[in-house]
Amino acid sequence: MGKITVENCAIEGLKVITPTVFGDDRGYFMETYNYNDFKEAGIDQIFVQDNQSASRKGVLRGLHFQIHYPQDKLVRVISGEVFDVVVDLREGSKTYGQWHGVRLSAENKKQFFIPKNFAHGFLVLSDYAEFAYKCTDFYHPNDEGGIRYDDPDIGIEWPIPEGMELIMSEKDTKWGGLRAYMQERGLKS
Repeated sequence: MGKITVENCAIEGLKVITPTVFGDDRGYFMETYNYNDFKEAGIDQIFVQDNQSASRKGVLRGLHFQIHYPQDKLVRVISGEVFDVVVDLREGSKTYGQWHGVRLSAENKKQFFIPKNFAHGFLVLSDYAEFAYKCTDFYHPNDEGGIRYDDPDIGIEWPIPEGMELIMSEKDTKWGGLRAYMQERGLKS
């Protein structure tokens, strides 16, 4: 190993990965993904789809997940900065309903590994950001689920600067909270 540093988070399964960056006056080089290094670090997944999005400052996407076809994700920012957030939706997990957030930026080059059955979202903090991620299952448009970004039962502490106006899709403004999701799934709160 040695090409990546892996930090385990307070919620089991979440990992922040920092690659080794080789730089000089010409620029830099880094491996963003190497199956052998990730496997050695305990991330033994096969990724089948890569996605990329671009957003402007104030865009909040999420909190999203796939219901019947959950995905592991490896996310990173290639331009700008975001606050990336997940909520544990793994049934029976001791951290069910808890959230974790991490700043990802082109500057810090960190990546965030998110296991299956987490709701995921991010807030763009820079003027512009490009977000890239790998998934272990394909996108199924009729399998989308979501939870409100501002659900008081979860209590995510979004770093929303004073005066920032959030920009969200209509879909993301209509998700229910964690309690509604639990009721739909027949789970006890």
